[in-house]
Amino acid sequence: MSRHPSFGKSIKSTKKRNVLKRYERIDALKKLGRWDEEKKKVTALPKTPIED
Repeated sequence: MSRHPSFGKSIKSTKKRNVLKRYERIDALKKLGRWDEEKKKVTALPKTPIED
């Protein structure tokens, strides 16, 4: 049985994501100085710019 051509493309790993994970957003907020340590709530995080 052969594999489908779309399965396991190497381009997937190099494709730029347009959504950050929570820990990446928190790191970005810390760099910008907008992360409040007392407010440990990780839901409803403010929008952050995506670094190129």
